[in-house]
Amino acid sequence: MSNQKESHVNCPICGKTMAAAEINAHLDANCQAATGTATTRSVQSHLNMGGKVTPNTKETKPASETRMAPLFQLKSPQATQPKRPSTNPSSFKKEDHAIATSSTPLKRQKREAAQEAMPLAAKVRPLSLSEFVGQEELVGEHGVLRPLMESDRIPSMILWGPPGCGKTTMARIISKTTKARFVELSATSHGSSDVRKVFEEAKGHLMLTNQRTIVFIDEIHRFNKAQQDLLLPFVEQGIVHLIGATTENPSFKVNSALLSRCRVFVLKQHTEDDLLEILKRALGRWRQDNKTEDSTAAPLTDTESEALRTLAIFSDGDARNALNTLEIALSLLPNKESPLLVETVKGAFQKSHLLYDRNGEQHYNIISALHKSIRGSDADAALYWLGRMLEAGEDPLYIARRLVRCASEDIGLADNTALPLAMAAYNACEKIGMPECDTILAHLVVHLAETKKSVRSYKAYNLVKSVIRQEPNYPVPLHIRNAPTTLMKGLGYGAGYKYNPDYEEPVEQTYLPDALQGRKFLDAEKES
Repeated sequence: MSNQKESHVNCPICGKTMAAAEINAHLDANCQAATGTATTRSVQSHLNMGGKVTPNTKETKPASETRMAPLFQLKSPQATQPKRPSTNPSSFKKEDHAIATSSTPLKRQKREAAQEAMPLAAKVRPLSLSEFVGQEELVGEHGVLRPLMESDRIPSMILWGPPGCGKTTMARIISKTTKARFVELSATSHGSSDVRKVFEEAKGHLMLTNQRTIVFIDEIHRFNKAQQDLLLPFVEQGIVHLIGATTENPSFKVNSALLSRCRVFVLKQHTEDDLLEILKRALGRWRQDNKTEDSTAAPLTDTESEALRTLAIFSDGDARNALNTLEIALSLLPNKESPLLVETVKGAFQKSHLLYDRNGEQHYNIISALHKSIRGSDADAALYWLGRMLEAGEDPLYIARRLVRCASEDIGLADNTALPLAMAAYNACEKIGMPECDTILAHLVVHLAETKKSVRSYKAYNLVKSVIRQEPNYPVPLHIRNAPTTLMKGLGYGAGYKYNPDYEEPVEQTYLPDALQGRKFLDAEKES
Protein backbone atom coordinates (compact mmCIF):
# COMPACT_ATOMS: atom_id res chain seq x y z
CA MET A 1 0.00 0.00 0.00
CA SER A 2 3.02 2.26 0.38
CA ASN A 3 3.18 2.47 -3.42
CA GLN A 4 -0.26 4.04 -3.57
CA LYS A 5 0.96 6.90 -1.40
CA GLU A 6 3.66 7.84 -3.87
CA SER A 7 3.12 10.67 -6.34
CA HIS A 8 2.13 9.50 -9.86
CA VAL A 9 2.10 11.30 -13.17
CA ASN A 10 1.03 10.64 -16.74
CA CYS A 11 3.80 10.43 -19.36
CA PRO A 12 3.46 13.46 -21.69
CA ILE A 13 4.61 11.27 -24.65
CA CYS A 14 2.77 7.97 -24.38
CA GLY A 15 0.15 8.85 -21.69
CA LYS A 16 1.08 5.97 -19.33
CA THR A 17 0.78 6.48 -15.57
CA MET A 18 3.81 5.86 -13.37
CA ALA A 19 5.63 7.07 -10.31
CA ALA A 20 7.02 10.56 -10.63
CA ALA A 21 10.46 9.31 -9.63
CA GLU A 22 10.58 7.06 -12.67
CA ILE A 23 9.39 9.48 -15.36
CA ASN A 24 12.90 10.61 -16.38
CA ALA A 25 14.13 7.03 -16.83
CA HIS A 26 10.95 6.23 -18.75
CA LEU A 27 11.51 9.13 -21.15
CA ASP A 28 15.19 8.33 -21.59
CA ALA A 29 14.25 4.75 -22.45
CA ASN A 30 11.99 5.94 -25.27
CA CYS A 31 8.83 5.19 -23.24
CA GLN A 32 9.66 1.47 -23.04
CA ALA A 33 12.18 0.37 -20.43
CA ALA A 34 10.58 1.93 -17.36
CA THR A 35 7.15 0.36 -17.76
CA GLY A 36 8.15 -2.83 -16.02
CA THR A 37 9.27 -1.39 -12.68
CA ALA A 38 7.65 -2.47 -9.44
CA THR A 39 6.00 0.89 -8.88
CA THR A 40 4.46 0.96 -12.33
CA ARG A 41 3.22 -2.65 -11.99
CA SER A 42 1.54 -1.83 -8.69
CA VAL A 43 -0.13 1.19 -10.20
CA GLN A 44 -1.36 -0.85 -13.14
CA SER A 45 -2.64 -3.59 -10.77
CA HIS A 46 -4.49 -1.01 -8.70
CA LEU A 47 -6.10 0.35 -11.85
CA ASN A 48 -7.19 -3.11 -12.94
CA MET A 49 -8.99 -3.56 -9.57
CA GLY A 50 -11.07 -0.45 -10.25
CA GLY A 51 -9.08 1.86 -8.08
CA LYS A 52 -8.10 5.41 -8.93
CA VAL A 53 -4.74 6.96 -8.92
CA THR A 54 -4.70 10.48 -7.61
CA PRO A 55 -1.53 12.49 -7.89
CA ASN A 56 -0.26 14.08 -4.69
CA THR A 57 -2.03 17.40 -4.61
CA LYS A 58 0.43 18.73 -2.08
CA GLU A 59 3.22 18.76 -4.67
CA THR A 60 3.63 21.87 -6.70
CA LYS A 61 3.21 21.15 -10.43
CA PRO A 62 4.12 23.27 -13.38
CA ALA A 63 1.25 24.70 -15.32
CA SER A 64 2.08 22.50 -18.27
CA GLU A 65 1.41 19.34 -16.24
CA THR A 66 -2.22 20.36 -15.64
CA ARG A 67 -2.94 19.63 -19.35
CA MET A 68 -1.70 16.04 -19.45
CA ALA A 69 -3.04 13.38 -21.80
CA PRO A 70 -6.01 11.39 -20.47
CA LEU A 71 -5.33 8.19 -18.56
CA PHE A 72 -6.94 5.93 -21.18
CA GLN A 73 -6.61 6.37 -24.96
CA LEU A 74 -8.81 4.79 -27.61
CA LYS A 75 -5.86 4.78 -30.08
CA SER A 76 -2.24 3.94 -29.57
CA PRO A 77 -0.43 7.02 -28.32
CA GLN A 78 2.57 6.19 -30.51
CA ALA A 79 0.40 6.61 -33.61
CA THR A 80 -0.64 10.16 -32.76
CA GLN A 81 2.33 11.58 -30.83
CA PRO A 82 5.75 12.41 -32.29
CA LYS A 83 8.37 9.88 -31.33
CA ARG A 84 11.12 11.05 -29.01
CA PRO A 85 14.54 10.69 -30.64
CA SER A 86 16.50 7.87 -29.14
CA THR A 87 19.80 8.50 -27.40
CA ASN A 88 20.76 4.81 -27.45
CA PRO A 89 23.41 4.14 -30.17
CA SER A 90 22.10 0.62 -30.66
CA SER A 91 18.66 1.96 -31.49
CA PHE A 92 20.19 4.14 -34.24
CA LYS A 93 21.76 1.09 -35.85
CA LYS A 94 18.48 -0.79 -35.78
CA GLU A 95 16.58 2.14 -37.27
CA ASP A 96 19.20 2.73 -39.99
CA HIS A 97 19.16 -0.93 -40.88
CA ALA A 98 15.38 -0.89 -41.06
CA ILE A 99 15.42 2.16 -43.33
CA ALA A 100 18.10 0.67 -45.57
CA THR A 101 16.24 -2.63 -45.75
CA SER A 102 12.97 -0.96 -46.64
CA SER A 103 14.57 1.34 -49.28
CA THR A 104 16.64 -1.34 -50.99
CA PRO A 105 13.74 -2.71 -53.08
CA LEU A 106 12.82 0.82 -54.12
CA LYS A 107 16.36 1.58 -55.22
CA ARG A 108 16.49 -1.70 -57.05
CA GLN A 109 13.24 -0.86 -58.81
CA LYS A 110 14.58 2.52 -59.85
CA ARG A 111 17.79 0.98 -61.20
CA GLU A 112 15.83 -1.63 -63.12
CA ALA A 113 13.49 1.03 -64.53
CA ALA A 114 16.44 3.16 -65.65
CA GLN A 115 18.10 0.13 -67.21
CA GLU A 116 14.92 -0.82 -69.03
CA ALA A 117 14.42 2.72 -70.35
CA MET A 118 17.98 2.88 -71.65
CA PRO A 119 18.14 2.60 -75.46
CA LEU A 120 19.86 -0.40 -76.97
CA ALA A 121 22.69 1.77 -78.31
CA ALA A 122 23.57 2.81 -74.74
CA LYS A 123 23.32 -0.73 -73.37
CA VAL A 124 25.86 -2.13 -75.83
CA ARG A 125 28.27 0.82 -75.72
CA PRO A 126 31.81 -0.61 -75.36
CA LEU A 127 33.50 -0.13 -72.00
CA SER A 128 37.04 -1.16 -72.97
CA LEU A 129 39.34 -1.31 -75.99
CA SER A 130 38.78 -5.05 -76.27
CA GLU A 131 35.07 -4.40 -76.93
CA PHE A 132 35.62 -1.49 -79.32
CA VAL A 133 34.89 -2.27 -82.97
CA GLY A 134 36.53 -0.43 -85.88
CA GLN A 135 39.05 2.44 -86.10
CA GLU A 136 41.95 0.01 -86.36
CA GLU A 137 44.32 2.80 -87.45
CA LEU A 138 43.82 4.50 -84.09
CA VAL A 139 43.05 1.88 -81.45
CA GLY A 140 43.89 -1.38 -83.21
CA GLU A 141 46.85 -3.53 -82.25
CA HIS A 142 49.21 -1.21 -84.10
CA GLY A 143 47.08 1.93 -83.81
CA VAL A 144 48.70 5.26 -83.04
CA LEU A 145 46.35 6.13 -80.16
CA ARG A 146 46.32 2.77 -78.39
CA PRO A 147 49.84 2.96 -76.86
CA LEU A 148 49.13 6.49 -75.64
CA MET A 149 46.02 5.23 -73.85
CA GLU A 150 47.75 2.19 -72.35
CA SER A 151 50.69 4.25 -71.09
CA ASP A 152 48.42 7.01 -69.76
CA ARG A 153 50.10 9.69 -71.89
CA ILE A 154 46.98 11.23 -73.39
CA PRO A 155 47.71 14.49 -75.26
CA SER A 156 45.22 17.21 -75.98
CA MET A 157 43.37 16.08 -79.08
CA ILE A 158 40.45 16.62 -81.42
CA LEU A 159 38.48 13.53 -82.49
CA TRP A 160 37.01 14.29 -85.90
CA GLY A 161 34.61 11.94 -87.61
CA PRO A 162 31.05 11.45 -88.90
CA PRO A 163 28.12 10.70 -86.56
CA GLY A 164 28.06 7.26 -84.97
CA CYS A 165 31.74 6.44 -85.58
CA GLY A 166 32.69 6.11 -81.88
CA LYS A 167 34.08 9.50 -80.81
CA THR A 168 32.24 9.71 -77.48
CA THR A 169 32.75 6.00 -76.80
CA MET A 170 36.49 6.37 -77.36
CA ALA A 171 36.64 9.34 -74.98
CA ARG A 172 34.81 7.40 -72.26
CA ILE A 173 37.13 4.42 -72.69
CA ILE A 174 40.03 6.84 -72.22
CA SER A 175 38.38 7.99 -68.97
CA LYS A 176 38.46 4.39 -67.68
CA THR A 177 42.08 3.72 -68.67
CA THR A 178 43.66 6.95 -67.48
CA LYS A 179 44.62 7.81 -63.91
CA ALA A 180 43.66 11.42 -64.51
CA ARG A 181 40.49 13.05 -63.29
CA PHE A 182 37.90 13.03 -66.10
CA VAL A 183 35.21 15.67 -66.69
CA GLU A 184 32.67 15.49 -69.54
CA LEU A 185 30.98 18.55 -71.03
CA SER A 186 28.81 19.17 -74.08
CA ALA A 187 28.92 22.34 -76.13
CA THR A 188 25.18 21.99 -76.71
CA SER A 189 24.27 22.27 -73.02
CA HIS A 190 27.20 24.02 -71.29
CA GLY A 191 28.25 27.63 -71.65
CA SER A 192 31.26 29.80 -70.90
CA SER A 193 30.59 29.92 -67.15
CA ASP A 194 30.51 26.11 -66.95
CA VAL A 195 33.76 25.82 -68.89
CA ARG A 196 35.48 28.46 -66.77
CA LYS A 197 34.34 26.77 -63.55
CA VAL A 198 35.55 23.32 -64.64
CA PHE A 199 38.94 24.64 -65.73
CA GLU A 200 39.46 26.63 -62.53
CA GLU A 201 38.57 23.52 -60.51
CA ALA A 202 41.07 21.54 -62.56
CA LYS A 203 43.76 24.10 -61.74
CA GLY A 204 43.03 23.89 -58.02
CA HIS A 205 42.86 20.10 -58.13
CA LEU A 206 46.26 19.93 -59.81
CA MET A 207 47.84 22.17 -57.18
CA LEU A 208 46.33 20.24 -54.26
CA THR A 209 46.68 16.65 -55.43
CA ASN A 210 49.12 16.81 -58.38
CA GLN A 211 46.50 14.93 -60.42
CA ARG A 212 45.85 16.23 -63.91
CA THR A 213 42.37 16.59 -65.41
CA ILE A 214 41.12 15.46 -68.80
CA VAL A 215 38.16 17.51 -70.06
CA PHE A 216 36.06 15.98 -72.81
CA ILE A 217 33.93 18.48 -74.78
CA ASP A 218 31.44 16.90 -77.14
CA GLU A 219 30.39 18.88 -80.25
CA ILE A 220 33.23 21.34 -79.62
CA HIS A 221 32.59 23.00 -82.99
CA ARG A 222 29.43 24.52 -81.49
CA PHE A 223 31.54 26.74 -79.22
CA ASN A 224 32.08 30.18 -80.73
CA LYS A 225 35.48 31.83 -81.00
CA ALA A 226 35.26 33.54 -77.60
CA GLN A 227 34.33 30.28 -75.86
CA GLN A 228 37.15 28.41 -77.56
CA ASP A 229 39.58 31.16 -76.52
CA LEU A 230 38.77 30.34 -72.88
CA LEU A 231 40.43 26.97 -73.34
CA LEU A 232 43.70 28.28 -74.73
CA PRO A 233 45.68 29.23 -71.58
CA PHE A 234 44.71 26.08 -69.68
CA VAL A 235 45.58 23.78 -72.59
CA GLU A 236 48.82 25.63 -73.34
CA GLN A 237 50.00 25.47 -69.72
CA GLY A 238 49.07 21.79 -69.42
CA ILE A 239 46.60 22.43 -66.59
CA VAL A 240 44.08 20.32 -68.49
CA HIS A 241 44.28 17.85 -71.34
CA LEU A 242 41.50 18.59 -73.78
CA ILE A 243 39.60 16.00 -75.82
CA GLY A 244 37.22 17.60 -78.28
CA ALA A 245 34.78 15.67 -80.47
CA THR A 246 33.40 17.15 -83.67
CA THR A 247 31.60 16.08 -86.83
CA GLU A 248 32.79 19.22 -88.65
CA ASN A 249 36.15 19.85 -90.26
CA PRO A 250 38.34 21.32 -87.47
CA SER A 251 40.15 23.46 -90.04
CA PHE A 252 36.94 25.48 -90.43
CA LYS A 253 35.27 25.14 -87.03
CA VAL A 254 38.10 25.16 -84.45
CA ASN A 255 40.31 28.17 -83.78
CA SER A 256 43.72 27.82 -85.39
CA ALA A 257 45.41 28.74 -82.08
CA LEU A 258 43.59 25.94 -80.27
CA LEU A 259 44.05 23.55 -83.18
CA SER A 260 47.83 24.06 -83.10
CA ARG A 261 47.87 22.88 -79.46
CA CYS A 262 45.93 19.69 -80.15
CA ARG A 263 46.52 16.60 -82.24
CA VAL A 264 43.75 15.80 -84.70
CA PHE A 265 42.74 12.14 -84.96
CA VAL A 266 40.42 11.30 -87.86
CA LEU A 267 37.79 8.62 -87.28
CA LYS A 268 36.30 6.98 -90.36
CA GLN A 269 32.84 5.67 -91.06
CA HIS A 270 32.25 2.13 -89.87
CA THR A 271 32.53 -0.48 -92.60
CA GLU A 272 29.69 -2.91 -93.27
CA ASP A 273 31.63 -5.65 -91.47
CA ASP A 274 32.13 -3.42 -88.43
CA LEU A 275 28.43 -2.60 -88.29
CA LEU A 276 27.51 -6.25 -88.76
CA GLU A 277 29.61 -7.24 -85.74
CA ILE A 278 28.10 -4.43 -83.66
CA LEU A 279 24.58 -5.46 -84.65
CA LYS A 280 25.23 -9.11 -83.83
CA ARG A 281 26.37 -8.15 -80.34
CA ALA A 282 23.33 -5.95 -79.89
CA LEU A 283 20.95 -8.68 -80.99
CA GLY A 284 22.61 -11.07 -78.54
CA ARG A 285 22.25 -8.53 -75.73
CA TRP A 286 18.57 -8.02 -76.58
CA ARG A 287 17.96 -11.78 -76.47
CA GLN A 288 19.73 -11.99 -73.14
CA ASP A 289 17.65 -9.16 -71.65
CA ASN A 290 14.46 -10.75 -72.94
CA LYS A 291 15.57 -14.27 -71.97
CA THR A 292 14.89 -15.82 -75.33
CA GLU A 293 16.49 -18.99 -76.71
CA ASP A 294 20.00 -19.50 -75.30
CA SER A 295 20.51 -15.72 -75.27
CA THR A 296 23.79 -14.67 -76.91
CA ALA A 297 24.82 -18.27 -77.63
CA ALA A 298 21.98 -18.77 -80.10
CA PRO A 299 23.46 -18.81 -83.63
CA LEU A 300 22.06 -16.44 -86.20
CA THR A 301 19.95 -17.97 -88.93
CA ASP A 302 20.68 -17.12 -92.57
CA THR A 303 17.56 -14.96 -92.62
CA GLU A 304 18.68 -12.94 -89.59
CA SER A 305 22.19 -12.56 -90.98
CA GLU A 306 20.73 -11.19 -94.21
CA ALA A 307 18.51 -8.79 -92.24
CA LEU A 308 21.46 -7.48 -90.22
CA ARG A 309 23.58 -7.17 -93.37
CA THR A 310 20.82 -5.13 -95.00
CA LEU A 311 20.65 -2.86 -91.99
CA ALA A 312 24.44 -2.44 -92.01
CA ILE A 313 24.36 -1.42 -95.68
CA PHE A 314 21.57 1.11 -95.21
CA SER A 315 23.08 2.78 -92.12
CA ASP A 316 25.76 4.83 -93.91
CA GLY A 317 28.45 3.73 -91.46
CA ASP A 318 26.52 5.21 -88.51
CA ALA A 319 26.51 2.68 -85.65
CA ARG A 320 24.06 4.68 -83.53
CA ASN A 321 21.58 4.89 -86.39
CA ALA A 322 21.96 1.15 -87.04
CA LEU A 323 21.36 0.24 -83.39
CA ASN A 324 18.35 2.54 -83.04
CA THR A 325 16.82 1.05 -86.18
CA LEU A 326 17.49 -2.47 -84.91
CA GLU A 327 15.72 -1.66 -81.66
CA ILE A 328 12.65 -0.44 -83.59
CA ALA A 329 12.69 -3.55 -85.78
CA LEU A 330 12.85 -5.82 -82.74
CA SER A 331 9.89 -4.02 -81.18
CA LEU A 332 7.88 -4.76 -84.35
CA LEU A 333 8.30 -8.54 -84.00
CA PRO A 334 5.07 -10.46 -83.21
CA ASN A 335 6.81 -12.05 -80.22
CA LYS A 336 10.30 -12.16 -78.78
CA GLU A 337 11.03 -15.59 -80.26
CA SER A 338 10.21 -14.50 -83.84
CA PRO A 339 13.18 -14.32 -86.26
CA LEU A 340 14.31 -10.96 -87.56
CA LEU A 341 13.42 -10.58 -91.25
CA VAL A 342 14.67 -8.28 -94.00
CA GLU A 343 11.15 -6.94 -94.45
CA THR A 344 10.97 -6.00 -90.77
CA VAL A 345 14.26 -4.13 -91.01
CA LYS A 346 13.14 -2.25 -94.12
CA GLY A 347 9.89 -1.35 -92.43
CA ALA A 348 11.72 0.07 -89.42
CA PHE A 349 14.34 1.86 -91.46
CA GLN A 350 13.18 5.29 -92.50
CA LYS A 351 15.97 6.99 -94.42
CA SER A 352 15.00 10.40 -93.12
CA HIS A 353 18.51 11.79 -93.37
CA LEU A 354 21.59 11.37 -95.47
CA LEU A 355 25.16 12.09 -94.45
CA TYR A 356 24.95 15.63 -95.76
CA ASP A 357 25.12 18.98 -94.07
CA ARG A 358 24.20 22.02 -96.13
CA ASN A 359 26.60 24.15 -94.08
CA GLY A 360 29.29 21.57 -93.45
CA GLU A 361 32.09 19.73 -95.18
CA GLN A 362 29.83 17.23 -96.96
CA HIS A 363 28.17 20.15 -98.73
CA TYR A 364 31.48 21.12 -100.33
CA ASN A 365 32.68 17.57 -100.84
CA ILE A 366 29.64 16.49 -102.84
CA ILE A 367 29.37 19.62 -105.01
CA SER A 368 33.07 19.16 -105.79
CA ALA A 369 32.39 15.54 -106.74
CA LEU A 370 29.59 16.65 -109.08
CA HIS A 371 31.76 19.26 -110.78
CA LYS A 372 34.70 16.90 -111.26
CA SER A 373 32.43 14.13 -112.57
CA ILE A 374 31.13 16.50 -115.27
CA ARG A 375 34.67 17.59 -116.10
CA GLY A 376 35.63 13.92 -116.42
CA SER A 377 32.64 13.23 -118.71
CA ASP A 378 31.21 10.62 -116.33
CA ALA A 379 27.49 11.25 -116.63
CA ASP A 380 26.52 8.37 -114.29
CA ALA A 381 28.69 9.66 -111.46
CA ALA A 382 27.44 13.21 -112.03
CA LEU A 383 23.83 12.05 -111.78
CA TYR A 384 24.59 10.15 -108.56
CA TRP A 385 26.13 13.17 -106.83
CA LEU A 386 23.28 15.35 -108.07
CA GLY A 387 20.83 12.90 -106.47
CA ARG A 388 22.76 12.86 -103.20
CA MET A 389 22.32 16.61 -102.87
CA LEU A 390 18.72 16.89 -104.03
CA GLU A 391 17.46 13.97 -101.93
CA ALA A 392 19.17 15.43 -98.87
CA GLY A 393 17.30 18.71 -99.32
CA GLU A 394 19.89 20.91 -101.03
CA ASP A 395 18.66 24.14 -102.60
CA PRO A 396 18.25 23.42 -106.34
CA LEU A 397 19.18 27.01 -107.20
CA TYR A 398 22.56 26.54 -105.52
CA ILE A 399 23.21 23.52 -107.74
CA ALA A 400 21.97 25.40 -110.82
CA ARG A 401 24.35 28.30 -110.11
CA ARG A 402 27.28 25.93 -109.88
CA LEU A 403 26.27 24.27 -113.16
CA VAL A 404 26.16 27.68 -114.87
CA ARG A 405 29.73 28.17 -113.75
CA CYS A 406 30.64 24.69 -114.95
CA ALA A 407 29.12 25.39 -118.38
CA SER A 408 31.51 28.29 -118.87
CA GLU A 409 34.56 26.98 -117.03
CA ASP A 410 34.74 23.41 -118.33
CA ILE A 411 32.71 23.38 -121.55
CA GLY A 412 33.37 26.93 -122.59
CA LEU A 413 34.24 27.49 -126.24
CA ALA A 414 33.87 23.82 -127.19
CA ASP A 415 30.06 24.07 -127.01
CA ASN A 416 28.61 27.55 -126.96
CA THR A 417 25.11 26.16 -126.37
CA ALA A 418 26.05 24.92 -122.89
CA LEU A 419 25.92 28.32 -121.17
CA PRO A 420 22.48 29.30 -122.57
CA LEU A 421 21.17 25.85 -121.61
CA ALA A 422 22.50 26.27 -118.08
CA MET A 423 20.84 29.67 -117.73
CA ALA A 424 17.57 28.25 -119.04
CA ALA A 425 17.79 25.45 -116.47
CA TYR A 426 18.44 27.98 -113.69
CA ASN A 427 15.39 30.03 -114.70
CA ALA A 428 13.25 26.90 -114.89
CA CYS A 429 14.32 25.79 -111.40
CA GLU A 430 13.57 29.26 -110.10
CA LYS A 431 10.09 29.18 -111.61
CA ILE A 432 8.86 25.68 -110.66
CA GLY A 433 11.13 24.55 -107.78
CA MET A 434 11.38 21.07 -106.30
CA PRO A 435 10.44 18.31 -106.85
CA GLU A 436 9.61 19.08 -110.50
CA CYS A 437 12.94 20.74 -111.30
CA ASP A 438 15.00 17.64 -110.48
CA THR A 439 14.62 16.34 -114.05
CA ILE A 440 15.68 19.72 -115.45
CA LEU A 441 18.89 19.60 -113.45
CA ALA A 442 19.45 15.98 -114.50
CA HIS A 443 19.01 17.03 -118.15
CA LEU A 444 21.60 19.77 -117.78
CA VAL A 445 24.06 17.55 -115.87
CA VAL A 446 23.98 14.83 -118.55
CA HIS A 447 24.48 17.37 -121.36
CA LEU A 448 27.41 19.04 -119.62
CA ALA A 449 29.02 15.68 -118.86
CA GLU A 450 28.69 14.29 -122.41
CA THR A 451 29.54 17.38 -124.45
CA LYS A 452 33.04 18.45 -125.52
CA LYS A 453 35.18 20.33 -123.04
CA SER A 454 37.38 23.38 -123.40
CA VAL A 455 39.16 25.40 -120.73
CA ARG A 456 40.87 27.86 -123.06
CA SER A 457 39.04 30.93 -121.78
CA TYR A 458 39.24 29.70 -118.17
CA LYS A 459 43.02 29.26 -118.26
CA ALA A 460 43.55 32.49 -120.17
CA TYR A 461 41.68 34.54 -117.60
CA ASN A 462 43.53 32.88 -114.72
CA LEU A 463 46.79 33.94 -116.38
CA VAL A 464 45.49 37.49 -116.69
CA LYS A 465 44.66 37.57 -112.97
CA SER A 466 48.12 36.34 -112.14
CA VAL A 467 49.78 39.11 -114.20
CA ILE A 468 47.58 41.78 -112.64
CA ARG A 469 48.46 40.61 -109.11
CA GLN A 470 52.17 40.30 -109.70
CA GLU A 471 52.99 43.19 -112.04
CA PRO A 472 52.37 46.94 -111.96
CA ASN A 473 49.17 48.48 -113.27
CA TYR A 474 50.42 49.61 -116.65
CA PRO A 475 48.81 52.75 -118.17
CA VAL A 476 46.43 52.53 -121.10
CA PRO A 477 48.21 53.46 -124.39
CA LEU A 478 47.29 56.97 -125.51
CA HIS A 479 46.00 55.97 -128.94
CA ILE A 480 43.22 53.76 -127.51
CA ARG A 481 42.10 56.20 -124.86
CA ASN A 482 38.81 58.02 -125.27
CA ALA A 483 39.00 61.78 -125.85
CA PRO A 484 35.59 63.40 -125.13
CA THR A 485 37.03 66.87 -124.30
CA THR A 486 39.32 69.33 -126.04
CA LEU A 487 41.77 69.17 -123.15
CA MET A 488 42.09 65.41 -123.44
CA LYS A 489 42.59 65.67 -127.20
CA GLY A 490 45.30 68.25 -126.55
CA LEU A 491 47.05 65.78 -124.27
CA GLY A 492 47.18 63.22 -127.08
CA TYR A 493 44.30 61.01 -126.06
CA GLY A 494 43.16 58.96 -129.09
CA ALA A 495 45.89 60.29 -131.33
CA GLY A 496 46.75 57.84 -134.13
CA TYR A 497 43.90 55.47 -133.44
CA LYS A 498 42.71 53.53 -136.50
CA TYR A 499 38.97 52.81 -136.65
CA ASN A 500 38.92 49.21 -137.83
CA PRO A 501 35.61 49.30 -139.81
CA ASP A 502 37.14 51.96 -142.07
CA TYR A 503 39.75 49.54 -143.33
CA GLU A 504 39.20 46.56 -145.63
CA GLU A 505 42.66 45.17 -144.96
CA PRO A 506 43.94 44.08 -141.55
CA VAL A 507 44.88 46.98 -139.31
CA GLU A 508 48.31 47.05 -137.74
CA GLN A 509 47.66 48.42 -134.27
CA THR A 510 48.61 47.49 -130.68
CA TYR A 511 46.20 47.27 -127.80
CA LEU A 512 48.28 46.04 -124.85
CA PRO A 513 50.42 48.33 -122.72
CA ASP A 514 53.95 48.75 -124.08
CA ALA A 515 55.40 46.59 -121.27
CA LEU A 516 53.13 43.70 -122.27
CA GLN A 517 53.61 43.83 -126.02
CA GLY A 518 53.71 40.33 -127.47
CA ARG A 519 52.36 38.74 -124.25
CA LYS A 520 49.94 35.84 -124.93
CA PHE A 521 47.21 34.78 -122.51
CA LEU A 522 44.96 32.60 -124.67
CA ASP A 523 46.66 29.28 -125.44
CA ALA A 524 49.77 30.56 -123.70
CA GLU A 525 50.98 27.01 -123.04
CA LYS A 526 50.96 26.21 -126.74
CA GLU A 527 52.88 29.38 -127.52
CA SER A 528 55.57 28.51 -124.99
